[in-house]
Amino acid sequence: MPDRLTTIARKLRKDATNAERRLWQRLRREQVEGCKFRRQVVLSGFIVDFACYEAQLVVEVDGATHSTDAEIARDATRDAVVRAQGYAILRFTNDEVYHNLDGVLETVRLKLIALRPPVEAETFDGGATPLPNPPPQGGRERPRDGPTR
Repeated sequence: MPDRLTTIARKLRKDATNAERRLWQRLRREQVEGCKFRRQVVLSGFIVDFACYEAQLVVEVDGATHSTDAEIARDATRDAVVRAQGYAILRFTNDEVYHNLDGVLETVRLKLIALRPPVEAETFDGGATPLPNPPPQGGRERPRDGPTR
């Protein structure tokens, strides 16, 4: 049986806010810098809105429920725990997602670039960057002896 946080995360995925849905449509399927995001993820004992494991980036969308002193303090505690696990955190308001989605996505894109380790030129011969998944090289080899089909 899934643990309590996993069950809650599933429910949050199903009942996402409009702002979360809108941002998810643009983060999913590796649309930003080819990075895969997951939504409503259990991380360090907390549920985060969006996480990219590869870049160790968390993106949070905060609505009106994140405005009281107690909620701000709870977010700060959670952020400290998640950062201690090596993750960077970006926070946006619902209003930013609704009225400046391109700006939000650009901020996420720039953070992903900043979090990528630099490629060392001496690692590659001639400075060429290798492809992560090289394309196939032609078709199958034909047998040297025997009839051709």
